[in-house]
Amino acid sequence: MKKIKAIFLIAPALMLLLTIVCCENPLAYQEDAHGRGKQTLYLEESYKPLFETSIYTFESQFPKANIVPEYCTQEEAIRAIFEKKTNTICIARDLNKQEKANLKKANIEVRSTKIAYDAVTLLVHPDNSDSVLTVEQLKQILKGEITTWKNGLPINVVFDNVNSANFQYLHTLSGKGSLPANVFAVKSNLDVIKYVKEHPSALGIIGVNWISDEDDQAVVEYRKGLKVLAVGKTANGPFFQPYQSYIHTKEYPFTREVWLINKGSRSGLNTGFVNWMQGEHGQLIIQKSALIPANAVVRLIQMSEE
Repeated sequence: MKKIKAIFLIAPALMLLLTIVCCENPLAYQEDAHGRGKQTLYLEESYKPLFETSIYTFESQFPKANIVPEYCTQEEAIRAIFEKKTNTICIARDLNKQEKANLKKANIEVRSTKIAYDAVTLLVHPDNSDSVLTVEQLKQILKGEITTWKNGLPINVVFDNVNSANFQYLHTLSGKGSLPANVFAVKSNLDVIKYVKEHPSALGIIGVNWISDEDDQAVVEYRKGLKVLAVGKTANGPFFQPYQSYIHTKEYPFTREVWLINKGSRSGLNTGFVNWMQGEHGQLIIQKSALIPANAVVRLIQMSEE
């Protein structure tokens, strides 16, 4: 009888201890696994439409997973992984040798995974009579050598953010240390879209993901009141818009890569999500978004008239 009483005295104490531990750490009872746990990812804002769909689908398949997206610029994402704010980021390039060396010095192991190809897209107002542009003409615009459209209106180039992947692409393309005053930032890709709709002289620079998935009702709304320029490598053409097939063949000149950089545990949620994005489900979502999946076979069908 005394032994039984001792058991009943100890049990409430154990229950109290477990309650305290769980209250102090709400995730103490949750193992961080491929399909379970909570993690924050820092994602370049150019890919927001893609990851809104991807995260929703992933969490539908894994109800115990909670992925919190932090949409930001490319530079902010890179800083976040150095400052240990996150274990996983998505940017428009792989980390360079110096960045990887700095991480190694800090005893941080990262794994880089290319998941897709996308494109930088040029937008104008529908009233703009120009419909094509060459690579060289865009370079001249960014250098301030071409300042007006054919209709005489001044060209105002607008992009999302000075720390974004879109800006870095433009800056590299121009080859200049600084861009002219008529090339300026707003805040986001969506703000670029709004600006172009309201300003007939604007040339907007966005990631194609914002207007690529025509099955997405939000994307359909974004495309209203916009004209997408076709781009050629030479003045004689041919000229291509950033359609999926032309991104795949790189006939559209302004293509780029999409990378997930991960330093999370190999058995944790971060790695589970990265594996999912490069696997069948993630690659299908990428393809449906009218981007090019990096790890899936793409079939192009050429139609011809007899």
